[in-house]
Amino acid sequence: MSKRRVTYYYDGDIGSYTYGLGHPMKPHRMHITHDLVSAYGMLDKMQVLRPKRATPEKMTAFHTDEYIHFLSRVTPETAEELTYHGTRFLMGEDNPAFEGVFEFCSISAGGSIAAAQRITSGATDIAINWAGGLHHAKKREASGFCYINDIVLGILELLRSYPRVLYIDIDCHHGDGVEEAFYTTDRVMTCSFHKFGEYFPGTGTQEDKGMDKGKHYTVNVPLKDGITDESFRTVFEPVISKIMDVYRPGAVVLQCGADSLAGDKLGCFNITMNGHAHCVQFLRSFNVPLILLGGGGYTVKNVARTWTYETACAIGIENEIDLNLPWNEYFEWFGPRYRLEVPENNMDDLNVKDGSLDKVRINALHQLAQLPCAPSVGMHDVPRESLGKHLDVEVEDDREEEDAMDDLDRRLAQHARYLYKLQEAGAGSEDSDDEMYDSDGSSYRRNRKRMSIITNRYVDVDAGKGVPRRRFFKSAAKWDETYGRVRLEKEPVLDPGLNGTRTGGLAALMEAGGRSKHLKDVANDEDWEDGASV
Repeated sequence: MSKRRVTYYYDGDIGSYTYGLGHPMKPHRMHITHDLVSAYGMLDKMQVLRPKRATPEKMTAFHTDEYIHFLSRVTPETAEELTYHGTRFLMGEDNPAFEGVFEFCSISAGGSIAAAQRITSGATDIAINWAGGLHHAKKREASGFCYINDIVLGILELLRSYPRVLYIDIDCHHGDGVEEAFYTTDRVMTCSFHKFGEYFPGTGTQEDKGMDKGKHYTVNVPLKDGITDESFRTVFEPVISKIMDVYRPGAVVLQCGADSLAGDKLGCFNITMNGHAHCVQFLRSFNVPLILLGGGGYTVKNVARTWTYETACAIGIENEIDLNLPWNEYFEWFGPRYRLEVPENNMDDLNVKDGSLDKVRINALHQLAQLPCAPSVGMHDVPRESLGKHLDVEVEDDREEEDAMDDLDRRLAQHARYLYKLQEAGAGSEDSDDEMYDSDGSSYRRNRKRMSIITNRYVDVDAGKGVPRRRFFKSAAKWDETYGRVRLEKEPVLDPGLNGTRTGGLAALMEAGGRSKHLKDVANDEDWEDGASV
């Protein structure tokens, strides 16, 4: 097998975080995997890098500013208040506000972004970030143990250089977060192999094929309990081969969720370590730039075994390593056999029993046959950095935008923040209905339900009475037909003391330079300080 340049991303701090006592997700599994990879002597065969942690600005390439701001300041003590009693951002018990959650997210996202940048620069053929693969996170909320969707952030980075990117998901759970992000575009094809039927997140039928320009570019392969290596291979290979043939991606992202392994605490498949790693070997054979990411996996010792073996597959030495585990810091965890293996169990393969696997494969191939050709898009070179930064003469703290902003602009921005705070504190709760508003003004139902990844049951997250209704800027400002401008709730009047200057409304504030008499209390508010934020 030909040699490939492999880059391996790892931050030693990733294993120091914990979701809480008794929580199924164990970030420590990344540290165990790294220790086992090191014990096998693989680090010398790869370029090992510590990724730069993702900044909030990088994360907002996909997530909303409000959500990222929330993650940067939430703590276990403030979670109840900041989540509005568990009705925003973190809903249910799947995603606790553990200590250091934002740093954890920045490591995970930073690794996937760095892997994508390494691929686009041409410096590597395969990039690995086992701390990534958190595919359930949505644009404005956490889901299924996932807070930041590092996969979407990485793919967005790939799209700067490649017209088409293929995302493949072999986690036991449907990759709903990534699918949702690219559901209406043909520049990213998503293909998810997952368990379906009373199982988190409850999505991923073969009727979900994408919309608008993305129609037919979302492929779902729903499976049933107990699928084995052989059964999985009979559907994985033909579907992926057809996709590679008709879509011709410039790069591939493979989410190697290990909860599809036999014996996983939250999984229900019967796939061995070799069957799982075969997906890596199969994609490696296409000689297309490849990113390997982690994901689910809740039987820690099996996760470490499989990702170690798949690291060997990426390097191309899987036939050379000894399956008897070498001594390592966690050697006793791998008893009683102390081997690099995840054997199958005695589960029945329901996919073969009822013949559903053949139907699923035929439907997927029929969908792919409807694709006319590989879509194209106009591409041009995107500078990786500014000229000033390249010449090392740019000072990051010098913000031209801030320097160009005059005093009136600042005060208007401060007033907007003050107005936002007023609405948060003063919105009535007694007359609250079952409707809420997002920061963009769009409304959605309060009485929402979310499925728990732990119990696979729906959790009611109704806000109930007593929770302020979040209207943001929707109801505070109104258009005045008389003056042709936006005004506040209070009717604007003329102030004789200010030579007839209006004292009400946003336009009045602009005319008075923020010195209007009725805003005296506002000017004294701490949020009017330069640089203040809410």
